[in-house]
Formats: sequence, C-alpha cells, structure tokens
Amino acid sequence: MADPSSYRPRPGEIPDSPGVYRFRDEHRRVIYVGKAKSLRQRLANYFQDLANLHPRTRSMVTTAASVEWTVVSTEVEALQLEYSWIKEYDPRFNVKYRDDKSYPYLAVTMNEEFPRVQVMRGQKRKGVRYFGPYAHAWAIRDTVDLLLRVFPVRTCSAGVFKNAERTGRPCLLGYIGKCSAPCVGRISPEDHYELAEEFCDFMAGRTGTYLRRLEKQMAEASDEMEYERAARLRDDVGALKKAMEKNAVVLADATDADLIAVAEDELEAAVQIFHVRGGRVRGQRGWVTDKVEEITTSALVEHALQQLYGEETGDAVPKEVLVPALPDPVEPVQEWLTGRRGANVSLRIPQRGDKKALMETVQRNAQQALVLHKTKRASDLTTRSRALEEIAGALDLDSAPLRIECYDISHLQGDDVVASMVVFEDGLQRKNEYRRFQIKGFAGQDDVRSMHEVITRRFRRYLAEKERSGEWAGAEDTPVNGTPHPADGTPATGEDDGFAGPKDDDGRPRKFAYPPQLVVVDGGRPQVAAARRALDELGIDDIAVCGLAKRLEEVWVPGEEDPVVLPRSSEGLYLLQRVRDEAHRFAITYQRAKRAKRLRSGPLDEVPGLGEARKQALIKHFGSVKRLRAATLEQIQEVPGIGRKTAETIAVALARSAPAAPAVNTATGEIIEDEEPDTTGGSSGESVSAGLPDDRRGQET
Repeated sequence: MADPSSYRPRPGEIPDSPGVYRFRDEHRRVIYVGKAKSLRQRLANYFQDLANLHPRTRSMVTTAASVEWTVVSTEVEALQLEYSWIKEYDPRFNVKYRDDKSYPYLAVTMNEEFPRVQVMRGQKRKGVRYFGPYAHAWAIRDTVDLLLRVFPVRTCSAGVFKNAERTGRPCLLGYIGKCSAPCVGRISPEDHYELAEEFCDFMAGRTGTYLRRLEKQMAEASDEMEYERAARLRDDVGALKKAMEKNAVVLADATDADLIAVAEDELEAAVQIFHVRGGRVRGQRGWVTDKVEEITTSALVEHALQQLYGEETGDAVPKEVLVPALPDPVEPVQEWLTGRRGANVSLRIPQRGDKKALMETVQRNAQQALVLHKTKRASDLTTRSRALEEIAGALDLDSAPLRIECYDISHLQGDDVVASMVVFEDGLQRKNEYRRFQIKGFAGQDDVRSMHEVITRRFRRYLAEKERSGEWAGAEDTPVNGTPHPADGTPATGEDDGFAGPKDDDGRPRKFAYPPQLVVVDGGRPQVAAARRALDELGIDDIAVCGLAKRLEEVWVPGEEDPVVLPRSSEGLYLLQRVRDEAHRFAITYQRAKRAKRLRSGPLDEVPGLGEARKQALIKHFGSVKRLRAATLEQIQEVPGIGRKTAETIAVALARSAPAAPAVNTATGEIIEDEEPDTTGGSSGESVSAGLPDDRRGQET
C-alpha cells in the first residue's frame, strides 16, 4: 500500500485549468481517470488526511503510485478525453456500466446493394440503420413479419440470396409476397433501395404518410370496383396499424426523447433507458454498476450519458434527454451532446405531465433491475460465505450462523396483530419453513410484548420436539408466562403447526425441529431484550440474538448500550437487510390478507352449506343483511334456491349474530340504520393462503 504523500506533486506544479488526470499503480497501469474544471483544486482533494477520505477514495489513492494530467482548453474537451481514456484503459476504480444483457436491434444494412432487414447484436456497424434496442428478438421478428406485407424488403442471408440468384428461383417469402425478390430481378436495385428507405422512415416514426397513402389507394380501388386490390390494401393498412399498436403512444406530442432513470444504494447502481421516438417507446436497455468510487446521482447520470452517446452521432442522439438529476456543471455535457447530434439537445429533469409520469415508470424499471441484480448476487456462494463470516465476527459468534431466523410484527393501528418467521440457511431463503403467528396473548398494540410471545411460542415448541424425540428431558412443566406447556408436545394454544418437512420414524412431521444459530428481530434494543428474555425463560442459552433497526441500519445485541455498526459496504449487513426485509414482507402480506378476509366475512358465512351464489342471491334480493334478518321464513323462501330447511338455518344463524345495540356515530350521536359492520371472522386456526402464491407453503400460527 503506497503512501499518497510519496507521489504528491509539488506545490505549483499542477495547473489551475481544465484537464483530465490519471492515477497509475506501481506497474504503470491506469487505475482511475477523472476530469476537472480546475486540476489544481480537484487533485488537492485526493492528497489530504486519509481519515477524511471516503473509504473507496482512500483505497484508490493508496493503491496508486503516481498521478499525471493533460491540460485541455474547455470542459467539453475534458469530457471527451475522459470518455476516450476510460474506454481505452478500463480503469478499475472508475464507474463502468455493463449491460445486463446483449440487447437486440432491428437493423437495415443500407451499406449493401440490396439492403437487408435483420436482427443484430453487439457493436454497431457503419452504414447500418438501427432501431431499438428491443427487450426480445422475437418482438423484432413479429414487427418485421407485419411490415413485410407493406414493405417487402429482403431478409435472407447472403448465402440464400446467392443461391436464389444462381437457380433463378426465389425463396418462400418471394412466392407469398413478403419479399420483392430482388435476387431474381423482380425489382431493380434502385427501387429496392427506395423500398428499404421507406421501411426505415416508417420505423423512425414517420407513419402517417404511408397510412394516408394506402387508405387513399384503397378508396380509389374501391371506387374503380377493384375489390380484390382494395381488400389487399385494407389488409396492408391493418398490418401497419397492428405494428404501430405494439409500441403504445406514451407522449402525445410525437416527441423524440431518451429517458434515463437511476436506482442506487451504497454499493451499486442500476440505470434504465427508454428510447421514445415519435411519441412511442421504441426500445429499452439497462446497465448495472458497482460504485467503486464515491459518486453522486448527478455523476452517475453523466457517466451514463457518456457511455450512451459516446459513439453516437446525428439522429441517434435525440432532441431531448430527460434525467433524474442534472450533471454538475450541466453546460459542458449539454454542449457535448449538441456537438454529437449536430443540433441543439435539451437536457433536463421532467417536472409535470406525461413526461414525468413516464419517468416514474422508467424509475420503477430501474429499481426492479437493481433488486433482480441483488437477488442474483445473493446466490453467489463466495459472497454468501463472506457475509456469514462477517456476521459471526461482528457478533462475536463461535461459528458462522448457517441457519438464521428473523421475526417481525405487523398490525394496523393495533388490529389484526400478526408476526412472521422467515428462515435463511447458508444465506438462502427456505420458504417451506416460513411460519406465521397470530398474537393471542393480549389485545392491542405492543410490539415488545408481541415479540416476547412469538419467540416464546416458537422455542417452546422446539423444546417440546426435543423432549418428544428424547433429545432433551427437562422440558416438563416449564412455565412460560405462568402457563405450562403440555408434555406431549402439543402447542399450548391448541394450534397445529405441522408442515410437509422432515419426519420422525413414525412418519409424523417434525414441528419447529431445528434451532437457528442466530435469531434476528426487526427492531432495536427493546425488541432484542424481549427476545433474549423469552429465550432465557425457556432455559435456552446457545442461540444468539440481534436486532436490525431500520433508521440507521444499526445492529443491536442484548445487554449492550451501543449498537454494532457494520460498514455500509459489508456483505454481512447486506444479508441481514435481506433477511429483515423478507420478514417484513411476509408479515405485512399475512396481515393484509387477514384484514381483507375479516372485512369480507359476515353472518351468512356461519350458515353451513350456504355457497357463494346463494349468499349473493340473498343479498341481492333483500339489499342488506339487516333486511334479511327482519324477513320472515316465507319471505326468505322467495329467493331462488332457498328451501324451508335452509331458510330456518339462515334465520337461526342471523338471530345468533344479531347486534346487541344499534351502531351510533360518536361524532354526531346519530343512530346508523345502514348495514351493520361485519364482525364475524374466520376461525383462529383457519389458513389464509388464498391469493398468496409466493407464501402458500408458510403455515399460520
């Protein structure tokens, strides 16, 4: 590791002018390239006390062994030179966007005598017109298939073309009218080239001219009673309109623009670009990068603009570029873009209207791309191992926590209080071992008390499993909150938490059979203390406990006044965040499902044998449950499908669920005469898995 003072330039050596600088390591490899309006001021920032530098900047300057610079005339020249050097040297400490896939383009080879329409990937070639990028190659082929009816341009390879020339027979597309067959001379090279140019014009968004022309020709053919030609032209118009519908209009003013959005965290950033031409989204692409240097959103946008337009000229650079944050300063970048296009380019942040709404869509795509990238990253074995080792070191554990359980409490203003338990083994989710809990020990909102109850119930059943299997013989009559749990291992609440997992020799499923090495709770010191107290009351002292507080992402451990602060770049912190966020997602999904079911349920749900169709028929006939409750048996039997016996059952069920007193509006004192609120809910042990496909294997507790 080098000392930056050993290669720091002497005072006065660095010019106070725009330029580009390069840091090199001891092997003369360029490790960082940057630009500056004032080289002297910028480079001085790198040669200060190391304690004041960002960790990534500190790593760069201690890896470097020398620095050199090149003076330029303007900031625009500095921007161009910086891009050229980053591309040439590929420095390890610079932000480098990498495509998350190789995007396909619709390409028209206008540099050939007979232009060809095809799917292309990779580097762009000179003399080829490109449209896109598209998300999938099949989307290009579907569009081309529709357009070939109107613009029968060549699509065959060079080998097929030459073979047709030699034999004098066109390919199948030539016979069915989807190729003008220049290979056999059906169309001259000049006419075919003009046809290819019309194809390009249509793809570029100039669609109205061709539609109006075809519609006019169709009307003329109809007037002349050439109905077959009119029908063919009608089908051509339909094909063009169908091709246009594949790219919905998003900007009504036929704008040509690129929209760039950035989603980032402390470690990585994802960029998404929507290419809008003629008011329609013509292409989409995305990049992901590691933030190997301290960088702002404005700088991320500037780097994205460099990579996106560094090789482009002319119409490939749109008139308008919409971004989430403007580069600082913005003038050199805007001037550089204008130079690439050869005309004025507007670089701005959308403030209102359709463009702002579309930018929000692009932002959601960027956020999703970042989440997807992190999911892939989490599956890497080396990264997971490092994360578990970092957690073990930070919490002073004897070994890496191969099994982690995380708990979270969820409610809505004290109603429908539930909890979740998620399981990660070797840093990966084990969804078949997720569990859900209803808080039953008390009513109301108390997250600390709820956490104590959940931890107690989970590990009381773990002890019962050990006792039943003979692994532990000290669980009899262990009191928890004054309630002994049964010696046969049945949960004290009477619930069944079995699942289709590992089984004992007698074939019964093992319930809560495996203990974790680490319990993580969503919360700070109070929740951690409650979890630790629950384990101590059960006599369990070999399971570590910690909590992750959302505000500052601090890791709390029992009995400590101060939290453990993991570096933001820590893989261990990243894993704890994923575990905590998954527990939160699972808890809130269950809580919402319970609330929705409670709101949907009513007195008629208690009537045995009464299906959804007949319930709806009753409500439709009487208008409300209140009117149905006041109806006679004869009136109930008037509903189709309701007999005497069923009517009696309905009347008895409604009488049992009748409210004790009328509902009163406490603000006005008014007696509410409408339908009384639904107060009947599902049974406490009933599963609420419908509508939750991702969590269908988690068992309610």
